[in-house]
Amino acid sequence: MAPATDSRFLRFLQEELSISTASLAIAQRYREQDPGPLPMILWQYGLVTLEQLDRIYDWLETV
Repeated sequence: MAPATDSRFLRFLQEELSISTASLAIAQRYREQDPGPLPMILWQYGLVTLEQLDRIYDWLETV
């Protein structure tokens, strides 16, 4: 993801899905240890629901 898209994505997660800054920080730390797509990391660690994961991938398709 390009930096501008990345910041829009993070804003979407926080504003539209109410993902906390702390949850995003946790996911980023896990991502450094085991690289992978951020949406999947959020889901694997229980930071988003399946419904939220669907909304994330829908949003990513529109970017």
